[in-house]
Amino acid sequence: MWRPIRIGILLLILILVAGTTWVDRLRTTRWTDTLWIGVFPLNGDGREATAGYIAALTREDVADIEEFFTREAHDHGIVLDRPVRLDLYPEVTEAPPRLAPDAGAPGRLWWSLRTRYYAWRQARDTLSDVRIFVLYHDPATSGTVPHSLGLQKGLLGIVYAYADRDMGETNNVVIAHEVMHTLGATDKYDPATGLPVFPEGYGDREAEPRYPQVTAEIMGGRTALSATVAEMPASLRDVVAGPETAVEVNWAPD
Repeated sequence: MWRPIRIGILLLILILVAGTTWVDRLRTTRWTDTLWIGVFPLNGDGREATAGYIAALTREDVADIEEFFTREAHDHGIVLDRPVRLDLYPEVTEAPPRLAPDAGAPGRLWWSLRTRYYAWRQARDTLSDVRIFVLYHDPATSGTVPHSLGLQKGLLGIVYAYADRDMGETNNVVIAHEVMHTLGATDKYDPATGLPVFPEGYGDREAEPRYPQVTAEIMGGRTALSATVAEMPASLRDVVAGPETAVEVNWAPD
């Protein structure tokens, strides 16, 4: 008796989620109104140094993300004066749900629903269309951090970053990359090697000679120095959105 009821409730939830995703996709990529992006910092390792870094953050530390979106949107023909507005919010103390490495399809679905509810609770009193939660870690004790992600379903991102002034601009490259994911852009690098895929993952596919590239494509992730070597761009000033990405976020016609 209860099994059909549980299945029915789950199907209803999935239908509602699918409908909401479709509406969000239309609303956030029509580019007739400013898209509001909220950045919510968290202390990812509980260290005092990380807490101090977060306490000193200001909107100026993330302003180049908004500048990047404005520049690239205008370069692709968007006429809206301010395509995105980015706001930095106070520190969030509750961590987002973690996805278990061995989670199957039901586990991933449950995690997705929990994460969307988490994002709604944390940002319900804001005007944010896209919510990005940035978990900062002290690089003195965290040599590597988990892989960041951006979800189009839910318009949210979870970014793992470093609490280091010298790494602030590269953190912002990662944040911008995940924002692009929430708008429908896909990765343009080889997941096995981390190298950008030619041509769509290159900042200047027409360059002669091809290497070293001077710019990175935002969804390619890295600047190709050779066919086998790539590096993280120093800042968003060295990053562009290529034609394929522009189509995916509706900055250009298909």
